[in-house]
Amino acid sequence: MSLKNRTSQDTPGVSIKEAGSFFTGGRRVTLTGQPVQQIQVARNAPARTVDMNGDYITGQCYVQYLLQSEPEFDAPLMFWHGGGMTGATWETTPDGRPGWHNFFLNAGFDTYLCDAVERGRASWSPYPQIYKDNPVFRTQNDVWTMFRFGPAGAYKSEEAARHPFDGNRFPLNALDMLGAQLVPRWTAHAEMTLDAYYRVLARVGPVWMIAHSQGGNLALEAAATHPEFFKGVVVIEPASAPPATGKAAQVPHLFIWGDFIDEFAIWISYRKKADRYADQLRSNGGSVQLLDLPSEGITGNTHVMMMDDNSDQIAELVLDWIKKNELSV
Repeated sequence: MSLKNRTSQDTPGVSIKEAGSFFTGGRRVTLTGQPVQQIQVARNAPARTVDMNGDYITGQCYVQYLLQSEPEFDAPLMFWHGGGMTGATWETTPDGRPGWHNFFLNAGFDTYLCDAVERGRASWSPYPQIYKDNPVFRTQNDVWTMFRFGPAGAYKSEEAARHPFDGNRFPLNALDMLGAQLVPRWTAHAEMTLDAYYRVLARVGPVWMIAHSQGGNLALEAAATHPEFFKGVVVIEPASAPPATGKAAQVPHLFIWGDFIDEFAIWISYRKKADRYADQLRSNGGSVQLLDLPSEGITGNTHVMMMDDNSDQIAELVLDWIKKNELSV
C-alpha cells in the first residue's frame, strides 16, 4: 500500500507493512429480567426471538493502526477525537481533502487512530440497562456555535441564509458532511474512556499524541497520570483541563488555539483553564509551547482546524514541533 506524499519534504510514498485494528478495555456485564420479544430483525424474514438477557462487553475502545515498512520517527503517532465525534475527525475532511491522518502518515509516522468508548466502531451498550443516562446528540445548530463557525443564532437550515464569521476557514458548503459524522455521546463516561485509553497506551506507548477538544482534556489527564506513555502531547483547543498537572511536566506539551474564541463565554472559560494549566506546567519545569494561531498571523481557524481549508499549514507547524522535541530528547 502506498500513499502520495503531501508534506513539504520530497520523499517517496508510504509503504505499509501492516494494517489492522484491535479493541482494548471493556468488561463483562450480565443483564437479567429483560423482556423476551419477537422481532423481525432481517428484511423479508419472519420475526424471531430476541432475548436481551445475557452477557455483554462494555467500556471498550477501538483502535485502527497503520505500520510503515520504514517509519521515520522514534515512536508512533496516536489520535484522540473530541466529544460527539469519532476517529473520522482525522481522516478525509468534510469537503473531500485528505486529512491529518494522511498527512502524518506521509510524514513518516506509524499511526494509531482511536474511537473512544461508545463512539464509532467501539459500539454502544444498552441504556438505561448498562449506560445509565440517555445519550446527548449534537444538532447542526449546536455545531455552528460550539465549533465557532458564526455568531450564536446565525445558523439557518438553508445554506444561503447562514452568516458565518468573516474569514471563517471551515468549508461551510460541506457543513452537512460534518454533521453526518457526528455520533451520540454519554457525558459521564470519562473514567471508563480513560481506562480503555490507558490500556491502548500500555500496549503501544510511548506515543506522540494529537488530541482534540474533549480528547485533549483526557490527554492532559493521561499525561499527568502516566507520563511514561508519551513522547509529547499536542492538545488542540482542549475542552477544559484537569485541576492539577501531576507528573505531566515530564512530557513536552503543545497547546493550539484558533480564532473567534472571544465571541463565546464557554470558549473564554475553556481557554482560561487551559492557560492556567499550561502556566502550572511551566512553573513545574515542563516544556510548554502555546501556538495561538491569530497571534501568529493565521486567522479564521475554527474549533475543527484539522478540517479548515488551511489544515495542512497547521499540520506542518505540529510536525515541526514534534521534530524539534524528538531531537531534544
